[in-house]
Amino acid sequence: MSEPFSVRVSVRAYELDGNGHVNNVVYLQYAEHARWEFLRAAGIDEQKFGAEGVGPVFLETVIRYRGELYYGDTVDISCAMEWGQGKTFRVPQRIRRDDGTTIAEIDSVGGLIDLGTRRLVPEPGKRYRAIATSPEVLGL
Repeated sequence: MSEPFSVRVSVRAYELDGNGHVNNVVYLQYAEHARWEFLRAAGIDEQKFGAEGVGPVFLETVIRYRGELYYGDTVDISCAMEWGQGKTFRVPQRIRRDDGTTIAEIDSVGGLIDLGTRRLVPEPGKRYRAIATSPEVLGL
C-alpha cells in the first residue's frame, strides 16, 4: 500500500495563540490547504468544479488534538478520501511531526453541492472521477 498524500508546512509565528502554541483554528487551515493540494495533484481546481456546476462542502469535522505545535515546527498533513455509497464521503487527515508523532487527527464528512439547486449530488465519486485528470490520486 502506498503512502497517503501529504503536504509539508512549517509553523509560522503569526499562527500562535496566547499560550505560545498553534491556535486551534490553524489546524483547520492546515487541513484545508492539504485538501486543495490533494485535489490539485488529482488535476482538479476551483475552475473545474465551477465549470461542472458543483462545489465541495463539508458537513462535519472532528479534530482530536494529540500534541502541541510551536513556532518553527515542521509537520506533514496527510489527506485521503474514503468513498462509500450515497451523497457523502469521508476525508481522514493526520498532522504529524517530522519524527512521526501524531499531533492531530482530523476526520471530515464531505460531499459535492450542486451550485444551482444548493443540494448534495448523488454519488460524488463519479463526479470527481469525471473531473479529475488523475482520479487514482483520489482512490478512484
